[in-house]
Amino acid sequence: MNDPHATDGFEDLPSRYIVGIDLGTTNCAVAFVDTEQADAPIRIFPVEQWVDFGTSEKRNLLPSFHYQPLPSELTSLQGAGALASGSEAMVTVVGALARDRGLQLPGRQISSAKSWLSHSSVDRQSPILPWQCDEGVEKLSPVEASARYLAQIKRAWNRTFKSHPLDEQEVMLTLPASFDQVARQLTIEAAKQAGLARILPIEEPQAAFYAWLSRNSEKWESLVQVGQTILVCDIGGGTTDFTLIRVRESASSELPQINELHQQRFSLHRVAVGQHLILGGDNIDLALAKFAERKLTGGKSLPPRSWDALRQACRVAKETLLATKHDNKTPINDSFTIHLPGTGSKLIGGGNQVEITASEIAATVLEGFFPYCDVQASPMGEQTGFQEFGLPFAADPRVTSHLASFLWNHRRDGRTDEALQSMDDLQLARPDWILFNGGVMTSELLSQRLLDVIASWFAGSSGIAADWRAGVLDGESLDLAVAIGAAYFGKVRRGEGVQIEAKLACSYYLQTSSNPPQAICIVPGSASLGDNFELDQQPLELAIGEPVQFPLLYSTTRLADRVSESVPIDDEHLVRLPPIRTVLDLAGRKRRDRLPVIIATELTQIGTLQMWCRDTTGKHRWKLEFDVRGSTQTDFEANELSANNLGILDEQVEATARNVLQRTFGETGGEVPPAKLMSTLTEELHLSRSNWTPSLLRAMWQALMEMNAGRRKSAAHEARWLNLLGYSLRPGYGLAADDWRVAETWRAVHGKLAFAAPSSRNESLILWRRIAGGFTAGQQLTVYQQIAGPLRAVLDPTKRSKGSGTSPHELIELLRLVGSLELLPKSEKHALGDWLLDLIDVKKWTPCQPAILWTLGRIGTRFPAYGPLNVVVDVHVATAWIEQLLGKKVDIENMTLALMLCARRVHDRYRDIADDLRDQVTCRLEERNAPEHVIELVRNGGRLKSEEATQMLGESLPLGLQFQRQTQLVD
Repeated sequence: MNDPHATDGFEDLPSRYIVGIDLGTTNCAVAFVDTEQADAPIRIFPVEQWVDFGTSEKRNLLPSFHYQPLPSELTSLQGAGALASGSEAMVTVVGALARDRGLQLPGRQISSAKSWLSHSSVDRQSPILPWQCDEGVEKLSPVEASARYLAQIKRAWNRTFKSHPLDEQEVMLTLPASFDQVARQLTIEAAKQAGLARILPIEEPQAAFYAWLSRNSEKWESLVQVGQTILVCDIGGGTTDFTLIRVRESASSELPQINELHQQRFSLHRVAVGQHLILGGDNIDLALAKFAERKLTGGKSLPPRSWDALRQACRVAKETLLATKHDNKTPINDSFTIHLPGTGSKLIGGGNQVEITASEIAATVLEGFFPYCDVQASPMGEQTGFQEFGLPFAADPRVTSHLASFLWNHRRDGRTDEALQSMDDLQLARPDWILFNGGVMTSELLSQRLLDVIASWFAGSSGIAADWRAGVLDGESLDLAVAIGAAYFGKVRRGEGVQIEAKLACSYYLQTSSNPPQAICIVPGSASLGDNFELDQQPLELAIGEPVQFPLLYSTTRLADRVSESVPIDDEHLVRLPPIRTVLDLAGRKRRDRLPVIIATELTQIGTLQMWCRDTTGKHRWKLEFDVRGSTQTDFEANELSANNLGILDEQVEATARNVLQRTFGETGGEVPPAKLMSTLTEELHLSRSNWTPSLLRAMWQALMEMNAGRRKSAAHEARWLNLLGYSLRPGYGLAADDWRVAETWRAVHGKLAFAAPSSRNESLILWRRIAGGFTAGQQLTVYQQIAGPLRAVLDPTKRSKGSGTSPHELIELLRLVGSLELLPKSEKHALGDWLLDLIDVKKWTPCQPAILWTLGRIGTRFPAYGPLNVVVDVHVATAWIEQLLGKKVDIENMTLALMLCARRVHDRYRDIADDLRDQVTCRLEERNAPEHVIELVRNGGRLKSEEATQMLGESLPLGLQFQRQTQLVD
């Protein structure tokens, strides 16, 4: 995904300017050094941006917001290429105007793109933002949105420094220390899209500390002592990052020069970073919005657009009311009045404004995010924070509990043997200094609370003075420190300044077994940039011509593990990454051959992980790539599913199944006719179909693909081959490499039916329905377009009078297929739903009513079976469908299913129907004597039971596979 030699030329061709860019969740900042000036200071680069329509200014901060103007707003923006991006028909704006205009029109604004870069359950390279947007708004991927912020900086820079364009300068780009490898690579990709090729990442907490070193370059050694610990606490708009730096004595043989007269006595070592936490200012905004909503409505939920406006306004209220006077730490403002724009209907409570006081905000934030807790507290695993933003926020919103866990888990990391022997656990965990960073910590109220909590953990215990408090390192402006530190880091790379020694501080592992879950270390936390590792003592045997998937994990707490060391897998200390995979192809080798290979890894100069596997002869080498499309489209967590713990397939069972299939589809086959294939398999395997394990099913799929030619013996052979192929691969996801199997199936079958018989066509429809969950959006649209003609001839009222040759049986299969295509565009789903509701009352199609209602429920569901949440139809559409369903006098079982799927509570105001309509649905379900659990799903939400999942899918899942994967977007 990225070039491991991306930094080539940095040392050979140094640029005139060193540029540090803080690509923040809420704000971006830029600092630079002119290296042609002696003792050049680090300066802030003000970024020119729109602040109003027709008005631009240079400001130190570029707000990380993207806005698409209304057509009426374009006149004042078009033609201003230095400030606005996009074509004349689609001008977009980033910066201050984008932030402020989004207060009025949140459906046209993108915010928190950086947080989405680390969201492993979505395709971060697909256009999904704004998550909830107005009609006609152009959607961008998180990568593209981030690239547009950087492109704005580049345009502003190039306008100022015409002879030294930004793409020719050395750019230090900051990242959260806790970003995993995929989020790191995607950020680099965003920079490349913006035209910035010479980039070097640096962790934000390190950059913040470098800014402190820059400010205290002459006296820093007089402020700290050997053996002390510095905690960098970086809480920004989207993430919370913790970093530990230990102060050590410099080795006499490696005394770097600060200048000709002074040798550095101390060395600084970054020894630990915290786990990735999407927890910051965005979460506080949501909490305050919830509080304000209760005051405004008395507990009722606001409409989504009003909620968006309230959340945006609460960000302003937070920044206003948490600001304190420096003399007495009292709030500068006592209250803030939030005015909501008109909604077209009277708000509950009779008003559209609400006043929030400073004391209310303080109580909400302090008790919700910075409460007192025990030093050995562990963050809660169950979700207690707010989840209405589409992002996987930290389950526990208490920053203090995460900090306590971080300090306690890393109390021994980087300590000398002497310290480990002379200090108890509490003394080891205590930080001596704290450096605050991030927008949230600009509030003195919050920083003082955090200091108070930390003091409560250590003061008066283990020989620590009762009045002990951690020292605070006085840093740069918290909004600008990271950019300044990044620029200073660029100077350090050229031998000027004080360097922080930083190992990887994150160990990587390869899963080797599922029962018990075990992994081996492939990159230790002590690794440095440029280090290489090989597992040459543990070669693997891999299949040729088949996908090879490597379950990869990482840990920020197990830093002492050595390469090739085996460790148990537990969710507390190891975190899964998207799969790394490849297909080993060798010319002239049979598909079922196996090849011994060795895994090799490299930590590149830009901090990204590269992996290869090579054969033991050294003649062949294959690069392994992260799959970053998102776990809603891949088998990201396949190795956690119970289906993978049902045991390894017995070779004799596979051989028996292969033998039966050979006797039907083989070159000399004919012994088992297609009509008797399923019964013969059941008899000779001594297993009913419901007990065929996923590994057996996928082995049968492999055998059927190898016997592809056998389906051409007759139409009956092809129909049975298609039917069993889909049954073996259903639901198209759930096991490692299922996406590859679906792609292979698509290539073998799509447009390549051997017979024009109705049986072949119908079975191909069933095949696509069964494996639709593994299709890409493009493949689903292609399937839909192929059946759209006969489908519309029945469904579209404007074409129905012309007649259709489609039979009820054919229509049922068409409907069941289209209901399984969750990735269809919303516009198509909207039209289909309207047509289906109309078709229910057409007498000719009464036999199809169960399929009509089943399909309506699937396309109107509030929680998709496998797709991302952005495919869910808009709530106003689902509301209209439910209202019509309630008026239908159709008394069949699938009416209950359709109502439940369309009205199921998911605790997301963008997807949930109104409470009064929910009450009507629950009453109707009670009248229909629906199962209590079905009523509960509508009333309060919850998970589907296996029988409900089977009814929704129209077919049972293979043994051990879960219906709703935990990698779905959070509710």
